[in-house]
Amino acid sequence: MFKKFHSKLIITPWTIWLGVMGIILLSGLLAGILVFWKGLSITNLTDLVPWGLWITIDLSSIALAAGAFSLCAAVHLFGLKRYEPIARTATFVGLIGYTMAMLALVLDIGRPDRFWKALVYWNPHSLLWEVTIAIMLYTTVLVFETLPIFARLEWLRKHFPKISAKMENIYHYAPILAIIGLGLSSLHQSSLGATYGIIKGRPFWFKPEMSVLFMLSAIVGGISLTLFASMLSSRLTPKAKINDALVERVSRFVGWLLIGYFYFRAWDALSTSYTYDPGRSEGLYLMTKGPLAFNFWVGEILLGMIIPMVLLLYTPTRMNRFWRMLALFLVAAGVVAFRWDINISGLMVVMPYVPGQTIAYTSYRPSLIEILTGSAIIAYGLTAFSLGVKYLRVVDHSLIEREHEEITGTSGEEVTA
Repeated sequence: MFKKFHSKLIITPWTIWLGVMGIILLSGLLAGILVFWKGLSITNLTDLVPWGLWITIDLSSIALAAGAFSLCAAVHLFGLKRYEPIARTATFVGLIGYTMAMLALVLDIGRPDRFWKALVYWNPHSLLWEVTIAIMLYTTVLVFETLPIFARLEWLRKHFPKISAKMENIYHYAPILAIIGLGLSSLHQSSLGATYGIIKGRPFWFKPEMSVLFMLSAIVGGISLTLFASMLSSRLTPKAKINDALVERVSRFVGWLLIGYFYFRAWDALSTSYTYDPGRSEGLYLMTKGPLAFNFWVGEILLGMIIPMVLLLYTPTRMNRFWRMLALFLVAAGVVAFRWDINISGLMVVMPYVPGQTIAYTSYRPSLIEILTGSAIIAYGLTAFSLGVKYLRVVDHSLIEREHEEITGTSGEEVTA
């Protein structure tokens, strides 16, 4: 019996990948149980730095999931139907990103058993309450938008054909869902930045352009991650098939977006140097000359904006798949660096509450518990996308025409026209 089992156990790159992800997920689960058992006291979060690695993962997951609302709006509201294959992948990535954000928040709030209170005790004057409600509602929209994708599961089609057919028919409501999703996602993407921008006690955050920066970085990063994940999947498995011409066109659009993002981000950061402003000048020092300087100048500006901007706008490098993939990855990584810099820079400057005291600095380094749980959240996202590529064919641009034929009864030529 053991020999029979051993003969069926074939070590492949897929099983190794799942094994590594499984180990990370298990270690993160055990670390998460410790957090629930002993509380946030076992982390390096303090009253001075209450938002650390978990909030950065939360902010980054939501930002990199923004390809869903932006691409779905382009397809269903602006009539750019030829980009529907990419929007399909972006929707699945969006659902994964928002569930990752929820996992991070469950850890960070300290009392996850009280998550329901935002639904019962409304506080319309709170931006965080508005973000909470919008994220919950938009995640629900994403579930509906991805039901036609889950309907492709062979097991579901075989055992529950009627349910599968009903799930596929939700595609008819895609334009309505796109409108609702665009409104909800725009609300909370900008409100996340506004949450930082209205905190007067943190002068480095206290500025009106924060909501615009969060919105713009999310659109740029979300589209880039969707394109990068699609291209990488097509190289790793034959189950993923892409239309490279479509990916190239959208990548060029990302390159133009980067110009506006680069200008706005540089102006936001460097205009603070015009004069001394208590709290803001110290925050600028931390980000441009202090411990966050490498992350800002190299991670955000050079690698996250300038280099990919050149690679995506220069036709020979954009047409080359390797350089295009590299540029898209750098953009997504640069958005993560931006969210880390914004979150940490405002917290590390400690403003005095007593006249005569000087402005002080604090520091933060994630604890092992935070790293293990954070790594598990990322591993969950990677595993979910991998399973989607293998079993749901979320990166298969050749499926779209056939889905139109099955659902709407039109031919592929009619859909393309």
